[in-house]
Amino acid sequence: MEEKKTSLQHIISRIISDFFNPLVSLVIYFVYFSIQNYTLKESFTHFLPILLMTILPIIIWIVWNVKTGRYTNMDVSNRVQRKTLYIFIAVCIISYLVFNYIKHGFIDFVMLFILVLLFALQFSNLYIKSSMHTAFNVFVAALFFAFDIKIGFVWLAIAILVGITRVILKRHTVKEVFTGGGIAVLVSFIYLYCNNKYQRNDIPTEVIPVETTIK
Repeated sequence: MEEKKTSLQHIISRIISDFFNPLVSLVIYFVYFSIQNYTLKESFTHFLPILLMTILPIIIWIVWNVKTGRYTNMDVSNRVQRKTLYIFIAVCIISYLVFNYIKHGFIDFVMLFILVLLFALQFSNLYIKSSMHTAFNVFVAALFFAFDIKIGFVWLAIAILVGITRVILKRHTVKEVFTGGGIAVLVSFIYLYCNNKYQRNDIPTEVIPVETTIK
């Protein structure tokens, strides 16, 4: 009976952990944000470069390295193997930031802080294998907090649940989950502070309605 309970616990943990992996969680945020702030055409224009220059290349990179044996699994749970993953993700994000700045003339604030979080996790990886699943879900919660507090709290609960599943699946220790979460909380605090102070400008000015003063 106990073995069946444990097996069911692992199955549920695996489903939660796999579904709320960093890439999926970020995609959910970008899709929701686009629906709330853009028309369908604007959403497509805004999200497509992110998809083609960051998300898809990262997925292909991970799958290819798993198939060739360079990565042990899709989670890239080996600390040494994560070094090349961090570098590749950073290159993808920087490429997108440069592309977006050249095309639109502004820096994508969200992607910039994703890069900051990545660098923080990369630095911590020199000493401890911080949980990327926990860290990115905490940051996604902060992204939602910026414009929808209720969803922010819901996603924070999801982040905590994801952290628990990482321990159950033995992908991380409790210390590694707390380290990932702690790093994300710090980065998220800075993001929310800057977002409130400078009033995030990741929506191109041409799609912001302007009231005319001419009667």
